[in-house]
Amino acid sequence: MGRTAFAPAKINLFLHVGAPGEDGFHPLCSLMAFADIGDRVSTFEAEALSLRVAGPFARDLAGEGDNLVLRAARALIAEARRPVAPVGLSLEKQLPVASGLGGGSSDAGAALRLLREVLALKIDDARLEALAVSLGADGAACLWGAPAIAEGRGERLSAAPGLPPLDAVLVNARIPVSTAEVYRRFDADGRFGEVTPPAAPEAFEDATDLAAWLAVQRNDLEAAAIAVSPAVGAVLETLAGEPEALLARVSGSGGACFALCASDIEAETLAERIEAMAPGWWVQRCRLGGPWPDPS
Repeated sequence: MGRTAFAPAKINLFLHVGAPGEDGFHPLCSLMAFADIGDRVSTFEAEALSLRVAGPFARDLAGEGDNLVLRAARALIAEARRPVAPVGLSLEKQLPVASGLGGGSSDAGAALRLLREVLALKIDDARLEALAVSLGADGAACLWGAPAIAEGRGERLSAAPGLPPLDAVLVNARIPVSTAEVYRRFDADGRFGEVTPPAAPEAFEDATDLAAWLAVQRNDLEAAAIAVSPAVGAVLETLAGEPEALLARVSGSGGACFALCASDIEAETLAERIEAMAPGWWVQRCRLGGPWPDPS
């Protein structure tokens, strides 16, 4: 019974957000990539569906009854339309909560993939993806953990341009940032973006090539995120001022920022310097791309 699925951190390399429609939802266009660091979801024998949460950020989660892992499990079992064996789930929470890294959606996606396999459910990829979408805007992309262009509310996926090996540093000031608050500020500012996918080459040669192209793209939520949480601005300013950073940007609706580097040596050097400068921050060197294999 005991198997594990990897739930990688999601990075919005760019995030263009349009004006809300009549339904209140904002159309978007985003290039998403996934890190080789993240959470882990595992199964264990249990008498009823249950969830255990551990890891450095476990205490920052809301009550387990509302956890996306349990919501995903319940949705999958309902979709199966047949009795299933009871199963326990454990979540090792390595990613900071409310950090723009898609942790909740990635955890839910890992739970959906894992339970479909463990319970031998005959639910095809399209139905599984529909369940992921019902759980959140990042759900479809985070289900598969592969680079993609996301449009609509995030549910329409298309192939990303070919990405080179990407070494990066992720930094979070350990201060949660509310997505709802960021969108309220974004709407109040009224600076909505164009959400037509930008012209892009079929593939990028290297990290410098990609960073130059990304520099003319945006994260339209960046200013709102900094207004809601000035700590995000402090992280972004720090990263952008370091020589190893080819590009520094906020991911998602804020909380975490990322810097792209030319190689793993530059990323390691940058990460070590940031840790020394701000020992209270969460700092992680990583490789971006995906999909990443589940733990053996």
